[in-house]
Amino acid sequence: MRINLTKKEIINSIYMQLGFSKKISENLLEDLLSLILEELINKKKVKIAKFGTFILRHKKSRVGRNPKTLEKKIISERNVILFKPSNVFKKYINQNE
Repeated sequence: MRINLTKKEIINSIYMQLGFSKKISENLLEDLLSLILEELINKKKVKIAKFGTFILRHKKSRVGRNPKTLEKKIISERNVILFKPSNVFKKYINQNE
């Protein structure tokens, strides 16, 4: 079963735990996400201590194939975001099993 965490839920959590208004909580979350995106675009790498590292990687174009029809298509070049969790984060996840 897959459960998604929405922005609204994060904003409500900030509101409940820190006591900021919902508007301030929303601005805080938006500022944090835009800061991460800007740094990722400018520096290609964002490291958050005890959490993990986001890396922007460029993928070249390549030939792909539809498995049902076996039709070949060109997959265009693009940037992808990779996430590598920190060792602290991995230990935390594994200790709670």
